[in-house]
Amino acid sequence: MALPARDQVIYWSVASAVFLIVLWFLGHVLLPFVLGGAIAYFLDPVADRLERMGLSRVAATALITVIGVLAFVVMALLIIPTLVSQALQLFEVAPEFARTFTAWLTERFPTLLDDGSTLRQSINSLGATIESRGAQLLETALTSAASLLNVVVLIVVVPVVSVYLLLDWDRMVARIDQLLPRDHAPVIRRLASDIDQTLAAFIRGMGTVCLVLGTYYAVALMLVGLQFGLVVGFVAGLVTFIPYLGALIGGALAIGLALFQFWGDWVSIGMVAGIFVIGQVIEGNVLTPKLVGSSVGLHPVWLIFALSVFGALFGFVGMLVAVPVAASMGVITRFGVEQYQNSLLYRGRSGQDDT
Repeated sequence: MALPARDQVIYWSVASAVFLIVLWFLGHVLLPFVLGGAIAYFLDPVADRLERMGLSRVAATALITVIGVLAFVVMALLIIPTLVSQALQLFEVAPEFARTFTAWLTERFPTLLDDGSTLRQSINSLGATIESRGAQLLETALTSAASLLNVVVLIVVVPVVSVYLLLDWDRMVARIDQLLPRDHAPVIRRLASDIDQTLAAFIRGMGTVCLVLGTYYAVALMLVGLQFGLVVGFVAGLVTFIPYLGALIGGALAIGLALFQFWGDWVSIGMVAGIFVIGQVIEGNVLTPKLVGSSVGLHPVWLIFALSVFGALFGFVGMLVAVPVAASMGVITRFGVEQYQNSLLYRGRSGQDDT
């Protein structure tokens, strides 16, 4: 006989509380395993496709590992040093940008920026703060990341965990399916399938969109000669998972830098703006429909809320698990609404009689 609903609620509530407590106390320890699991989940469809092409699971995993190592070496040698260097330079030249912007405003709006005006003082203070704190903040972040994710974790633990999980992914899923409570296995499988579809569309789809757009923005901006083009492309690609925010932030930053660098050269400024217009057209008409689909079931506001809450409570690990948790809660909420709409509480006896 199945457990009463009240007892089931207690069991699932205890399981959720245990999950949050473990995440709270062991967040830093779990980080390499969460990262490894995320990488394995992201690459599992690639391994499945290679298996359908005739490779064994071991051979498919080995091929993916070799390609991943080569990509990591290229990034470590070419892209990451340049990205960090440009970011530091951008912080250093921020005061010069502030002074140029102040001079431009003074020339066109002399009464707005008197020597003692609040706006002038705010602009000068902002530039000085970015110069003094920005580079320090970036260096501190890099140092903290190095202390948190030390070289051993980055080079050994995360790849090893991801390789083992990728190799055994299908067996682990089958084993978990065997452990499901028999009375609720069909419902749990359905919910798990919906969660997987949501995560696959969002993490794999949007991850690919972010990578493609970030690469496009970075390469295109550097080709037109924009300083700090790699940083702008990285930032724009990183926040593309929130609709329109990547183009808004990246476009504002790129056009602002272009105005300072190419003032008077309206062709170059127009090319910078055109890069983001083309990027939005490609994203809206090609990348997102093909890679993500029409709906992933994750509203941007709900996603931002989940990232903020889990990031504040559990740090970087919390931000990593925020998207899966948000997707799961969204699917479970929709399931609950569906059950409610099919219940007597919603339909009433009149609705029952009509059917």
